[in-house]
Amino acid sequence: MQNLCRRILAGGVALLALCGAAQAEANQVRFARQLGLGYLQFYIMQEKQFVEKQAERAGFGKVTATYSGMGTPTAISDALLSGNVDVVGIGLPSFLTLWDKTRGNMSVRGMMAMNRQPAFLNTRNPNIRSIRDFTDNDRIALPAPKVSVQAIMLQMIAEKTLGKFDALDNLTVGMSHPDGTAAMLSGKLEISSHFTSAPFQYQQLENPAIRKLLSSYDATDGPNTFSAIATVARWREANPQLYAIVHAAILEANDFIAKNPREAAEIFVRIENTKLPVAFIQKMISDPDFSYAPEPENVMKIYGFMHKVGALKTMPATWQDLFFPEAHALKGN
Repeated sequence: MQNLCRRILAGGVALLALCGAAQAEANQVRFARQLGLGYLQFYIMQEKQFVEKQAERAGFGKVTATYSGMGTPTAISDALLSGNVDVVGIGLPSFLTLWDKTRGNMSVRGMMAMNRQPAFLNTRNPNIRSIRDFTDNDRIALPAPKVSVQAIMLQMIAEKTLGKFDALDNLTVGMSHPDGTAAMLSGKLEISSHFTSAPFQYQQLENPAIRKLLSSYDATDGPNTFSAIATVARWREANPQLYAIVHAAILEANDFIAKNPREAAEIFVRIENTKLPVAFIQKMISDPDFSYAPEPENVMKIYGFMHKVGALKTMPATWQDLFFPEAHALKGN
């Protein structure tokens, strides 16, 4: 009997230990972002250690935050779904695709909008004055055909201008922003146009042979969210305190960018190891067309288009369906 009691007691202690381990939150956050100013908060959080400091202020204990830059939204999506990263900064259409494809299982949702900025379609072909002038011999570089911000904006503009949303899809080539910019500046590859983002688009326009053809804002007749911050529901549920810490760190980064555009530019230049002047980057960050506020803008208009053309299956009732509850009080659309 005594042996039986000891075994029961030992089993109970082991069960309690197991429950305690299951309830323990992670002590590391792995961030991944695409490249460029659309993901500036993560650069700031990395340099200023905002996550670590928020955790310390909250009495949470030591937290390690790591940051990875990836060239394409496909790589970001794969990293999140495979569990290799926890929180991502990703282009809006790829985020919407993740939400649609993971409903009912991994349930990827947004924490907040990350950035609003215009993306430019630049060209070095003197014969192209509008998208009507593209021929089968032309090639348009963008981060990822059919799924990137630039690809969806191009489809929306093609539908408005040419009457067929996929009229230019066969001309698109997937390239990272740095590689596309190098191709445009060299003029040696078949790439004659590039739908890119800041700072790369402005770097290209410093070359007199390159000019702006259109802006992503033309797709929605006004500003639209460029990127979003997202994670999977199970990570948020398993780490409620850590999620709140990350949320607070992002808002702190937003505030830092608004109040310190010069230092934010210096941080971006340092981490990206770019040769672009700090003043050049600062000018973009301070541009009224840019915003690092958390409110989603024209998200439902973009989702509605992607749903109409069959890229997304389920139409959400409101933009709040796409985001975790912490974002629901924001004035989004």
